[in-house]
Amino acid sequence: MMVEVEEMQAFTDTLASAKNIVIINHRKPDGDAMGSCLALYHYFLKKYHTNVTLITPTDYPEFLWWLPGNDKVLNFETNESKAASLLNKADLIFCVDFNRPHRAEKLGELILASKAAKILVDHHPDPEEVFDFYFHDVEATSASEIVYDLIKRIGDENYIDKDVATCIYTGLMTDTDNFRIPNTTSKSHLIAADLIDRGVENAEIYSNVYESFSESRLRFFGYCLTEKMEYLTDIKTGIIAIRREDAHNFNIKTGDTEGLVNYPMKIKGTRLSIFITERADGVKLSFRSKGNIDVNEFAKEYFNGGGHKNAAGGSSKLSVSETKKRLIDLLYKNKYLFNE
Repeated sequence: MMVEVEEMQAFTDTLASAKNIVIINHRKPDGDAMGSCLALYHYFLKKYHTNVTLITPTDYPEFLWWLPGNDKVLNFETNESKAASLLNKADLIFCVDFNRPHRAEKLGELILASKAAKILVDHHPDPEEVFDFYFHDVEATSASEIVYDLIKRIGDENYIDKDVATCIYTGLMTDTDNFRIPNTTSKSHLIAADLIDRGVENAEIYSNVYESFSESRLRFFGYCLTEKMEYLTDIKTGIIAIRREDAHNFNIKTGDTEGLVNYPMKIKGTRLSIFITERADGVKLSFRSKGNIDVNEFAKEYFNGGGHKNAAGGSSKLSVSETKKRLIDLLYKNKYLFNE
């Protein structure tokens, strides 16, 4: 649901008059969440010279720290009072790459309490109806793609300089899994081409994101694949389940498990992959699927989660082993999902 022409005028008028803008993404932000938000951050600074702050609900992966503007990001977990003050003074709050305030954890309560106009920039289904403007498109590959479209729709493509383009490209690349997932379209490649023409160093971005493993992280991936992966041949499903102590033994940090869920999908014929991990705030699940297996609906129904048809997340109040057992029981209970 994108805003209509008359609403677009109201949005641009509101944007032009804003003196304090806050941009927020979801907990444990990924490449798209950081890329789309930092793209908006640089665009707002360049055009409006206004006070703009990006607040993340939590920390985020070290392999994203190279992004331009990273040194200006405010982590809510370590700056709660400053973040609350900024939100209290905000004229506009942009909620990017999430569409339900609780996905920003404690920040969600502050978003709802704020008198600022709230703008949604997102591509996940079923947004909550708490925003004043909706830039929402479930057909978009990423929030970064929507940011690109938004800037062009305003008529400000000249403001897509190298910094803005680098951030958008990072989000587009990571949320399409390097332009490999099924909803990657010709439009995705045309956007990428335009961004490269604007100065993006695509090979360097790929290296920064995908070729920056520590030795311990790489050894951890090997451990997970050899010791922790179970493969259910009859339903072509791979499951990796790890406990906190497994991660602790390899000194795993925020973001170090990123991409691990994709590895079972590399087995020929695999239809579904699930990664289960134990964190300080509970057990989390990541789902990846191919074809008509709708992990968004599965995660929503059984694991208080959601996302996209072929990529979703969820959570469990059970232990890792109990969660895995329940998951396998549910997969066989819903075996019809695997029918072509």
